[in-house]
Order: sequence, then structure tokens, then C-alpha cells
Amino acid sequence: MSGEGLVEVVLPGKVEPEGLQIRSGAVPVAGPGQVLIRMEATGVSFAEQQMRRGRYYDQPPFPFVPGYDLVGTVQATGAGVDPALAGTRVAVLLKVGGWASHVLVDAADVVPVPEGIGAAEAETLVVNGVTAWRMLHRTARVRAGQTVVVLGANGGVGSVLVQLARAAGARVIGTASARHHDALRDQGVVPVDYRAGDVAARIRALAPGGVDAVFDHVGGTGIVDSWRLLAPGGTLVSYGSAATRDDEGSGQWPVLRLLGRVWLWNALPNGRRAYFFNLWAGRALAKDRFRARLRADLTEVFAAYLRGDVTARIAARLPLGAIAEALRLAESGTVAGKVVLEP
Repeated sequence: MSGEGLVEVVLPGKVEPEGLQIRSGAVPVAGPGQVLIRMEATGVSFAEQQMRRGRYYDQPPFPFVPGYDLVGTVQATGAGVDPALAGTRVAVLLKVGGWASHVLVDAADVVPVPEGIGAAEAETLVVNGVTAWRMLHRTARVRAGQTVVVLGANGGVGSVLVQLARAAGARVIGTASARHHDALRDQGVVPVDYRAGDVAARIRALAPGGVDAVFDHVGGTGIVDSWRLLAPGGTLVSYGSAATRDDEGSGQWPVLRLLGRVWLWNALPNGRRAYFFNLWAGRALAKDRFRARLRADLTEVFAAYLRGDVTARIAARLPLGAIAEALRLAESGTVAGKVVLEP
């Protein structure tokens, strides 16, 4: 262990980014079925931006260590775990706990990172990549020749969605601020400026017959516009509530209201479907199936990266100790790609 200790970031309560605390301690020991991972890269996701406001819908009680996912090297294995795992680079989807120099996880939860992908690159693809892959291929089942709309086409998930949809042969209409339009056009996306008035009307002009899928991370009242853009047989996938991030009050309520609306829409007889996407669905009931599916999907995302279908967009790389700066940068809306934290 060469005398190194554990360093982790603690979210003590509803605080500004500067209120996060750096804590040090002893490196934990892997128990039966566990591996100890030495973190090489973790990142700032939208989830943590909600968590620090107490608005992520199933966050643990304060204080806790945030960190939705991480990539690192297995440093030690516990009893009953294949010792050959030691020294391999792996990715893990955690929900919380990743903002630490060393993390204990169940060996069954790690996904191998192929040769040829750096830790920071792989980190940008874990939560965003699995979310995008699953929504596109498992939920909406987008096929070549279809037209899809990606709101926030420059965002963490949106940018991966756009690339995967193009690789699948779909026509993509993406909303983003004007400064990102040239980059989107370069990827074969038809850009729409979400700041320039009636977005739905402009999308409808581009696809008068409706679209096959809308991927909506905004939520809020705008979800009605997204639903109305669908062609018969189309699919709306709502995967966030960015519109209500800064609201006061319950983090549960916008989600529940959205679910109620989706449930009503699904009862209408026009073949259109709406889904409220939850990355963690099924984990409590069928853990092995959840793990197998996660491994399959993340392996597909890594393969897409190695083929050149998807790029890893790193906005900035900062040390774990600079967490306040990292969080401010991620929340500023001024960066393209993921803010990655390193030990």
C-alpha cells in the first residue's frame, strides 16, 4: 500500500460547492466478494448537482460521499473473488461513493475496460453512455431511417445519444444554443436553437409528419410539447428534470407529476408511448439480471468508442481536492463534455 491513505469528498448537507468537505482516513480492506478499486477517474454528473440541493429523488441521507460512477484499477480482491482481477482496469456504476481515492465494490458490479481506452475517456462513457445506449436501443428501439429529436444535444447524455443515433442510421434533430450548431452540423445533426422562441414549431417544420422518438432531459411543462411532436407509433423518453433543478421543495413531486402524465398518455389509443427512464430500474428485484444487462450495454458503448462511433468528450480534468471548482464548472453550462475528477 506504500503508506497511502484514503481521500474522499463528503457532501454534508444542502451546501454551495465550497461547502463540500475533503476527508482522509485509512484505505478500506476488501471483504468477501468485494474488490478494492484505486480510482483513476470519476466525474461530475447532473445527479450530484441535484444532490447538493437535496433534490435527487432517492439520494441517501446526509452526510455521504457522492460520485455516480468511476474508472480505476483493482488493487486488491476479497475472499471468493478471482485474484486475476487485481491490476485490471474496470468501470463501475455506483450512484454514490465514487468521489474517493479508493472505493470498495462488489466484484459482480465491475465491468472491464478494454485496452485502448484511457481512464478519463472511459469515465465520460459510463453513466452517460449506458443511459444513451439503453434509451436509444432498449427503450425507443430506434432504427435506420427514423427521425429522432434530442433535446440538449450538446449535453453529457445528449452528445452520446446524438452520435449513437447517427451510427444507427437515424436522422437527428438536436436542440442546443447557437454556438454549438457548427459542431452539431459536423456530426450530421440538424440543429435547432432552443433559445430562439417556439422550438416545437421549428422542429415540426423540419418533420411535418412527426418524429419517431424524442429524448427529453428537461421535464417540467415542456414535456407536453415533446409528446405532441411524436408521429403515431413514436416514443417519448423522459430522462430528467433539468427544468426543476433549482426549484424549492420536494424532489419527488416533479417526478411523480411526470409519471402521472405519462401514465395517462400511454392509455391513449394512438400507438404512441411515453417512458420515464430510470437507469436503476429492476436492480432491487433482479440484481443479477440488472448486472448482466449493465455489463452488456457498457461493453457495447466501449466497442462503439473503439470503432469511432462515439467520442469521449472531456471538458476538464481536475484533482479530487478541487471539487468546488469542478462542480461550479459543471453547473455553469459553459463546457462541452464531462468534468472529470482525478486522484
